[in-house]
Amino acid sequence: MADHLKIHPVDVEAPTAPLAPRDSFRSEKGDPAARSGEQSHPPPTPTPPQAPLRRTLPVSHSNPPKKRRSCCCRFFCWTLSIFLLLLLLIAATGGILYLVFRPKLPKYSVDRLRISDFQVNTNMSVSARFDVTVTARNPNKKIGIYYEKGSNLSVWYTDTNLCSGTLPKFYQGHRNTTVLGVALTGRTQIGSNLWTAIQQQQQTGRIPLEFKGNVPVRVKLGRLKLMKVRFLVSCSLVVDSLSANNLIRIRTSNCGFDKLKL
Repeated sequence: MADHLKIHPVDVEAPTAPLAPRDSFRSEKGDPAARSGEQSHPPPTPTPPQAPLRRTLPVSHSNPPKKRRSCCCRFFCWTLSIFLLLLLLIAATGGILYLVFRPKLPKYSVDRLRISDFQVNTNMSVSARFDVTVTARNPNKKIGIYYEKGSNLSVWYTDTNLCSGTLPKFYQGHRNTTVLGVALTGRTQIGSNLWTAIQQQQQTGRIPLEFKGNVPVRVKLGRLKLMKVRFLVSCSLVVDSLSANNLIRIRTSNCGFDKLKL
């Protein structure tokens, strides 16, 4: 029986080992340098040219503008902080004073009016004298009021100032009621239309008048006397007549503060 041939599979894709190393480039005759007994050395690597030495100088920088901005911002923040602190101190002081003294506005009223003179001349000028009784009330327990010189009281009909006068200088203590008699005099020019309106309203018995007061005062808190302020007071009156030497009846009277003025 004949021997069977044995076939071994061969990997075609497997790489075949090279017959000689890749780095070996010797010829069949051998290296001539090796035959002559000389050793081969790799050529020397050329050294790169050195760059010339340069001297570094320090660079001076100018002050950046940010420092100035920061100084301005810092100054602004400090100023704002001090201003807010002062406001807080003033508010705290005002709150303490309010809690201690409990301030209340004084009250005024026109209780009586007597006209001793009210004449209309041929040139449509009016001569008037009003005797007004004013009552001032101070409802505060710990606050006194100094009424200073320079006050101005006046009686108006629409936009025409009929007469004016002043309050006397006096001090009003705690929870005090003071009754004052004030004489107001004046001479003013009116038109025929205004005089006609006054006559018509006298027939109806309802003549509107405006009593105004501009009074400088100093408020006393305990022993502390504050700065001068002005009370601007206005009273709306309705009287039944403007005839002289007659009993004038005040139908309505409503007084209040317009504002406080420094």
